[in-house]
Amino acid sequence: MQEDKLLTKPFFDVNRNAVLQALGKDALCTCLQKMLLIRNFEIRAEAAYQHGHIGGFFHSYIGQEAIQTAALTLLGPQNWFITTYRCHAMALLLGATPNEVMAELYGKATGNAKGRGGSMHLYTDRMLGGFGIVGGQIPIATGAAFSCKYQNQKNSLAICFLGEGAVPQGAFHESVNLASLWSLPCVYVIENNQWGMGTHVSNAIANAEHFAEKVAAAYGISFYRLDGMDFTNCYGGFDAAFKEVHESSRPVLIECIAERFKGHSISDPGLYRTKESLKACMQRDPILIFKDELIKRGMLTEEAYKTYDKEARDRAIAATEFAEKSPWPDPISLEEEVMAL
Repeated sequence: MQEDKLLTKPFFDVNRNAVLQALGKDALCTCLQKMLLIRNFEIRAEAAYQHGHIGGFFHSYIGQEAIQTAALTLLGPQNWFITTYRCHAMALLLGATPNEVMAELYGKATGNAKGRGGSMHLYTDRMLGGFGIVGGQIPIATGAAFSCKYQNQKNSLAICFLGEGAVPQGAFHESVNLASLWSLPCVYVIENNQWGMGTHVSNAIANAEHFAEKVAAAYGISFYRLDGMDFTNCYGGFDAAFKEVHESSRPVLIECIAERFKGHSISDPGLYRTKESLKACMQRDPILIFKDELIKRGMLTEEAYKTYDKEARDRAIAATEFAEKSPWPDPISLEEEVMAL
C-alpha cells in the first residue's frame, strides 16, 4: 500500500458551516490557541531534552493537535479520558498547567506527578493517565466505561485514545469485545499517524486500508473515519459519535488519519521517511489548515494569529524556566503515597 492511500478514502461528511457557526468566533479562536500551546510546548520541551534537561522517553504530539483539541472541546469534565505515552497534549487540554507538565518532564518536585512519572505518565482529575505500555490503557478505559454504566451515570462516557500500532494487541480486541457485549459507553479513537517505530502501517497491519472499519463491523459497533489534520472535520465527526454513544450507550470506534511530524520518539531520527514525503505531509499542518479557514471566514487576522503564537511560545518558555528553577524531589519522600499490596 502506498503511504497516501489512507488519505484517498472518504472521511465522515461534516457540515463545515454548521460546525463553525455553532462554535462561534471566540470558541474557535480559543481552540486555535490551545493547539498553538501544545505545539509550542512540545517544541520547547524537545529542545530541553536535546540540551540534557529531560531524560527518559519523550513522544511528541506535533502534527496531531487537531484531534484531541476537537474531542476535548466537545466533552465536559464529567467524562473519563485516557491516552498513550504521547500524553502531553491531553494533560494540557484537561487543565494541567504548562509549568507542572514541564516540571514533570524535568523530573522536578513541582511536576504533575512530583517528578515520578515523567513524560509518559501525566494525570488530571479526569485523565486516568498516559501509559507507557502499548495498549495498556485500553482495558482501563473500558473499565471506566463499565463504571459509568454500573453507576447509571447516563451523561458520562469514557474516551480512549490509542495508536494504530495497538490494534493488533489482544488487550484491544478483548476490550472492544466486552464493550460491545455489555453495551458500554466507550469511544475508542485510533490516532492513525501511519507510522509505528519505523514501520509503516501497511507493513504492520493486514488489510491496513480497511482494518479499523472491519474491526468495528466484526464487533458490531459503529465506525467513524475522520481527517485528523482538520479540526473542523474532527469536531463534527466527534460530535456525531459522542451523541450516538449517549443515545445508545453503545461503544463506537473512530479512526483519525493523521501524520506525526517527528520520529516515533525523540531518539528516532525518522530516516525511514523520505524528506520529500515528510515535506508533503507537513503541507497539511493542522494548525495552518485551521488558521487559514478562520482567516478566510473573517474570524481571524494574521496579526491576531501571530499574537496567539507568541503568547503560547512565551508560556512554553516560562514553563522551561519554572522547571529549571524548581527543586529536585527529596529522596526521602520516594515511598510516600505509594500503594503497597
